Amino acid sequence: MAMSNLSAAQTPLLDDTVDGCLDYKGRRVRRSNSGGWRSASFIIAVEIAERFSYYGIGSNLITYLTGPLGESTATAAAQVNAWSGAASLLPLLGAFIADSFLGRYSTIILASLVYILGLGLLTLSATFPSVSTSGGQNADNITLNSSLRFQVILFFFSLYLVAFAQGGHKPCVQAFGADQFDTEDPEECKAKSSFFNWWYFGMCGGTLTTLSILNYIQDNLSWVLGFAIPGIVMAAGLVVFVLGTTTYRYSVKGDEESPFVRIGRVFILAVRNWKTSSSAIAAEEEARGTLPSESSKQFKFLNKALLAPDGSKEQGKVCSIRELEEAKAVIRLAPIWATSLIYAVVFAQSSTFFTKQGATMDRSITKGALTGKPAGITMLQRIGTGMVLSATSMVIAALVEMQRLKTAQEYGLVDKPNVKVPMSVWWLVPQYVLFGLSDVFTMVGLQEFFYDQVPNELRSVGLALYLSIFGVGSFISSFLISAIENVTSGDGRDSWFANNLNRAHLDYFYWLLAALSAMALFLYLYSTKSYIYARGRRF
Repeated sequence: MAMSNLSAAQTPLLDDTVDGCLDYKGRRVRRSNSGGWRSASFIIAVEIAERFSYYGIGSNLITYLTGPLGESTATAAAQVNAWSGAASLLPLLGAFIADSFLGRYSTIILASLVYILGLGLLTLSATFPSVSTSGGQNADNITLNSSLRFQVILFFFSLYLVAFAQGGHKPCVQAFGADQFDTEDPEECKAKSSFFNWWYFGMCGGTLTTLSILNYIQDNLSWVLGFAIPGIVMAAGLVVFVLGTTTYRYSVKGDEESPFVRIGRVFILAVRNWKTSSSAIAAEEEARGTLPSESSKQFKFLNKALLAPDGSKEQGKVCSIRELEEAKAVIRLAPIWATSLIYAVVFAQSSTFFTKQGATMDRSITKGALTGKPAGITMLQRIGTGMVLSATSMVIAALVEMQRLKTAQEYGLVDKPNVKVPMSVWWLVPQYVLFGLSDVFTMVGLQEFFYDQVPNELRSVGLALYLSIFGVGSFISSFLISAIENVTSGDGRDSWFANNLNRAHLDYFYWLLAALSAMALFLYLYSTKSYIYARGRRF
């Protein structure tokens, strides 16, 4: 929703008005009848609907690709990773559009409508005859007739339309939800930290419902119904979100320059002044009355942006201390972002090989505040704890897969991929539990970290950067799978990802991910030692 600038004389300042926010009519908002948990509940509801819809497609996508579309396991896994990678990188574009042009509210509405359109087209594509029912053996090797080719094109167009819509929806909804809490108010500031926890709880609730209901419908009843239900749920979520319109707080967009322009100018001037001596920089800092601090000593090459190349000090030709700190805050995120990528690679396996691994097993249920900190532990400690659990889950996954392969060999099922291995699917519970716990720590920590540690105007972009970790991680996973498939499938050998999982070696892949996770954890711990929290926050 586009919000005009507010003149001081527009309305009298009331005791409980919230600075920097307007209501849906462009008026100053009162704390007593806007924002807070009342507004956040509407926003969490639409997030639950969106996660239900997203995982309603993504969690079982590999089954659809290897079943009705007849693709090989390795090809399907690579395509799932490519799609989820695109879905996680597109929020960078969505956040830029929201923060620079449309605003978060309008972007959420528009993205939701595109989301519903994509899900509708996906449902339509599932009504066509599938490759598997048309006599095809492998979609990688057969020539599709025009009808099947149209179905595949429509399916992937719809799939990436959903990814595009998610790119606008995901960073804006969470940032818009956090905007409903005023950091200047002690109670609301504390509630904002809880918001990220409840946000993730709601997101997991939507995902759990999907895994409990939709996967069964898709596997046993109908893919058409399995794709239609997410569209209906997403439409209902949009209605709920719109119902909260009158209660929301909308951030005021000031007259100042775009944060992208301000931060970009810092880097440009720093490069243009690369020959400037350190003594000249020190003199300029002293002239501005800048006191030495941890922040000023970090990334000192950027301090050269305080001087103009021509020696002029006109407005717009030099950077302010505030702009310098904004640029440093963004660049400090880079090591944390990079060292979280392997965690994202591990994360990608839950919707690919974990699913295929479980499909070979017996799935019957039975045979008949101590730290003194407001948030408990720091954001970086949360993330690191999750990384440890993630690496451990890969070790457990490798051991379980070794046992599954041993069981298949003992019962003579190595060349019988369609026969269930007499090993309960409950063996997968430890790796899923550890994986889930790692999510609770790392995902919540990363969300709050990338929201909190960027300039206020860039919070949608901050959350998009958090999501991009999983986008790049998915692409790395896709690259690893393709490279390993090519290397291990030569000379007539079965690859690590053979269609017959009883001859494959997912255990080797899990051991590789465990080793990479350990290396990434070491680099992460090294990076956090020198990290300086923005705005003095350490929780």
